[in-house]
Amino acid sequence: MSEQRTRHPINVTVNGVARTGHAESRMLLSDFIRHELGATGTHVGCEHGVCGACTVQIDGVATRSCLCLARQVDGCDLRTVEGLGNHDGTLGALQQAFKKHHALQCGFCTAGILMSCVDFLERLADPTEEQVRDMLSGHLCRCTGYTPIVEAILDVANQLKTEKSETSHA
Repeated sequence: MSEQRTRHPINVTVNGVARTGHAESRMLLSDFIRHELGATGTHVGCEHGVCGACTVQIDGVATRSCLCLARQVDGCDLRTVEGLGNHDGTLGALQQAFKKHHALQCGFCTAGILMSCVDFLERLADPTEEQVRDMLSGHLCRCTGYTPIVEAILDVANQLKTEKSETSHA
């Protein structure tokens, strides 16, 4: 006898756009984002929450999407790497810094790292190199050695600090 699988409607906002998809009870958020919503920038690496490649933001908090069920985010606001660019289609500041500092090689882990960086910089406006390296310790990248990634993050932190200083003096 075949088991009938129930698919549940999942209503989310993804990168500012209301979306509805359907997921079986045990479908991982990473699979829902990629296969049901078509946001393939979210990569799946280890499926154990170790590598960080699948990191997205749920209600503004960086989260490993392979450790979360799709049903758990019903009604939530999701942000994926596709939502980091500017409205005119150009790269956002963090993406530009990664490009400038050559902070990627194969690119597989980059989306997850970017999503963690956004969350990190929103919480800690003026990080030290040690703090950046500590945040990055939750991501596995076999290509870069992290140095260019650290440089890119500190570059963006300095840009944000300069912008904040200029607006407070205006």
